[in-house]
Amino acid sequence: MTKTYIKYRARITVLSSLILLVWAVLAGRLFQIQVLDGSDYRSRGRRQAQVKEILPADRGTIYDSKNIALTSNLIHYSVGVHPAQVNPEYEIAGRLHTITGKSAAYYRKRLDSDKKFIYLERNLDDPRCEQLLTQNFPGVTVEKQVRRNYPHENIAGQIIGFINVDGAGIAGLELQYDRYLQGEAGWMVKQADGLGKTQRKISLPIQAPIDGADIFLTIDLEYQTLLQEELMRRLEETGSRYASGILMNPQDGSILAMASVPDYNPGNPGQSPLENQKNRVITDQFEPGSTFKLVCATAALDQNIVALDQEFNCEGGAYSFAGKTIQDWEEFGLLNFSQIIEQSSNVGIIKVAERIGATSLYRYSRDYGFGARTNISLMGETGGILRQPQDWSDISLAELSIGYEVGVTALQLACAYSALANGGILMKPRIVDRIISRNGKLIYGDRPEVIRKVADSRVMDQLSNVLTRAVVSGTGTNARLAGWSIAGKTGTAQKFVDGSYSRKDYISNFAGFFPVENPRIVGVFVLDEPNYGYHWGGIGAAPLFRRVVQRIINLDDELQMAAQADQSPPHPQARQSSRLAVNVPPLVLSTAAVVAPDSNGDRPTMPDIRGMSLRKALHTVAELGMKPKFQGSGRVVWQNPKPGDVVRPNSTCAIGLQ
Repeated sequence: MTKTYIKYRARITVLSSLILLVWAVLAGRLFQIQVLDGSDYRSRGRRQAQVKEILPADRGTIYDSKNIALTSNLIHYSVGVHPAQVNPEYEIAGRLHTITGKSAAYYRKRLDSDKKFIYLERNLDDPRCEQLLTQNFPGVTVEKQVRRNYPHENIAGQIIGFINVDGAGIAGLELQYDRYLQGEAGWMVKQADGLGKTQRKISLPIQAPIDGADIFLTIDLEYQTLLQEELMRRLEETGSRYASGILMNPQDGSILAMASVPDYNPGNPGQSPLENQKNRVITDQFEPGSTFKLVCATAALDQNIVALDQEFNCEGGAYSFAGKTIQDWEEFGLLNFSQIIEQSSNVGIIKVAERIGATSLYRYSRDYGFGARTNISLMGETGGILRQPQDWSDISLAELSIGYEVGVTALQLACAYSALANGGILMKPRIVDRIISRNGKLIYGDRPEVIRKVADSRVMDQLSNVLTRAVVSGTGTNARLAGWSIAGKTGTAQKFVDGSYSRKDYISNFAGFFPVENPRIVGVFVLDEPNYGYHWGGIGAAPLFRRVVQRIINLDDELQMAAQADQSPPHPQARQSSRLAVNVPPLVLSTAAVVAPDSNGDRPTMPDIRGMSLRKALHTVAELGMKPKFQGSGRVVWQNPKPGDVVRPNSTCAIGLQ
């Protein structure tokens, strides 16, 4: 050993030990990283080098009964590139050429760019772009953007609903059946570099999305369109707050159309008040007035308590019951049971209800489905109000018989009148017919469902004939349509406002069906707070029924042919219709005006309507095909044209009341 080594030996030993220790620690750390924790670091590396990209599923489509799409998905693709990473063969240029028709040279020129990223195409709607999502083009990114579209705008908007910006349903069928419509998103793993740029590699896994199922409704788009158009037209004519309507097939319970106006466009829901999104046919309950007299009439005939020709004294239009005077719209005297329904006498039906009793009136109300939800496949349905007899007051029997102290929905009325039309079978209403997956598998299929039998078919035939006369010569003449047998009932009810019944706010409604011989369509129409004069069901709502029926007949040849054939209803418990066309001479009361032709026999002359109530005067003017214009209230004191003047259809008749 040299003197120098001996001198620095201690230092060399310490330094060597430190070096060995450092190498030992480093080796241990490397062993820990590469061996002990190797799998964890490898998974971290893969996560940092790979990106899982979600592949959204296409939302299912909602169709009408004739397979017309009520919704659609607008899909756009944008193709971008990182020019420095694009395959030298420019394969993407050739693929885009086949899709857009632009030359491959056009895209090659764009690819010769110094920019880090450029878009070759934006918002392509060609479905062939879908293939670009799953194919490996280095340096190429394909973006898929989907927007829900409602091609018919407001039509059926309250039924369909809409989705939010994240593609989730938040109203209507879009919300209720969201789990079926959404489908299942897929995914694709892409490789990422240190700068965050990604590219698809064939070796990396991919899971294709499962597109949402399609929903097929019982709604007929043509019926739905004309219903909403006529509701809006009548809303504007009558000055109503709202107008609602429903068309239903009485044989199988399928809903053909359902709407309330004002409505909204589900493609731009924020442009309309939130309340316009309500489907008032199922959410709003109201006291119906005389359309509810169907219940009392059914109970009386089904229990053989009265006969159609049995007469009742209607007391000159005023009757005292439980200390309260109930009045008719006219000063009726002696009317038989049939005439009581045709002319909608409150006094007459109350006297019938006294014979029936509270228990039977309540039972038949429940049998018709009032006071309970129909369980239609729509959210937000209310069950209405029907109190049990032990909760009734002394006046309740009379009030309920004429459609007060009860809350109903337009849908419940439609179901009840459907039971009348089909011979006594209450059907569950249907609006979703089936749900089909994209591969054609049936996920859900609805079938006509019988709830219960309400009354014997003989009774329903009798009532149908009575309600046909109500349209021929009773309160529902404004629903009459030449050449067609129509049965219907008018309803007028004061609204209960701030603890009492209003003298200016009314519900005007009408329920009817046609053709009577073989009923195919039931219609219920409701006007909320129409202007005075239109508040009667026969003046406000009945013409709406006639207009809708007229348009349906004009567009539906199948309906005309079906009406001429006597076919069995599809459900087993409903009897085959055997009704004959009703040929009933008009019932003319002592105060009714007679419209006669002039001396030439060409044109009718104006009758004397002075002294009439406004309702009867408007009815008479409507019979002449004239347009009424009135002022004041009470009884008619003057008119123009004068009695005996020749009148022309569509001319105006001025009426003064006092």
